[in-house]
Amino acid sequence: MAGPAGTLDVVLVCGGQWHDFDYARLRLLSLLGEEPRARTRVFEDYATGNSLERADLLVTYTCNNRPDHEQQRQLVEFVARGGRWLALHGSNSAIDPPAPGGPRVFKTPRELGPVAQVLGSQFLGHPPIVPYIVEVTQADHPLVAGVRPFEVTDELYVSKLYPPLNVLLHTTYSGPCRGFVEGDTTDDQPRPVLYLKRTGAGEVCYFTLGHCRGRYDMQDLGVDDLGVEDRGGWVIPEFVTILERCLAWGLQGQLSAASGVVTTA
Repeated sequence: MAGPAGTLDVVLVCGGQWHDFDYARLRLLSLLGEEPRARTRVFEDYATGNSLERADLLVTYTCNNRPDHEQQRQLVEFVARGGRWLALHGSNSAIDPPAPGGPRVFKTPRELGPVAQVLGSQFLGHPPIVPYIVEVTQADHPLVAGVRPFEVTDELYVSKLYPPLNVLLHTTYSGPCRGFVEGDTTDDQPRPVLYLKRTGAGEVCYFTLGHCRGRYDMQDLGVDDLGVEDRGGWVIPEFVTILERCLAWGLQGQLSAASGVVTTA
């Protein structure tokens, strides 16, 4: 699907609520800039016009960014025809904030339509942000080869899953998701952190880590200044290594299980 002279067309959607999208956008563009063939168009939401028609890779870092029906169709068709979609952190979220004067709880309505099934999951809630351990599910898979279990302080996602999923990293959690209507869990089933999900000729790579928040990113919820910056997984070497591999997967093809290098599909 590469364009003229072997260039690779990338669409980056980075925007939404309650996160430091400037920080995430800069980090992602910096990493994409290391591939000289990549040509990236940047959008804040899914109003990308016809850019997906020729794109090789879609990268999304969003929160509560809801595609409308036409945009849902474009996203599903992009993957079905063979596109690769690297979805990061809150890309699977639709979140209604608390109503003024009502209980301080967030709702997670099912408003992603068929996109949730293509993504393989939809966000329900997360417990308070504390350190937790990420385990390697498939140690021989090239996206995570050589990575050992690591600790990260990030949002731990409890999601509704749409299998089959090829899970590469996971964690475990049992307990409440305080502040969310849904997400409370009493089982110890693994929670996917990194997985692949095929649809038609294309594939999604979903990586739930990557939370980041600046001091002034919660003002619409009445918090003028958080007083601290939160960089989540972005400051963890294992996260950066895996993210670089995920981008290589999206730009160049399938990683070789034997060597860990990228070969064209």
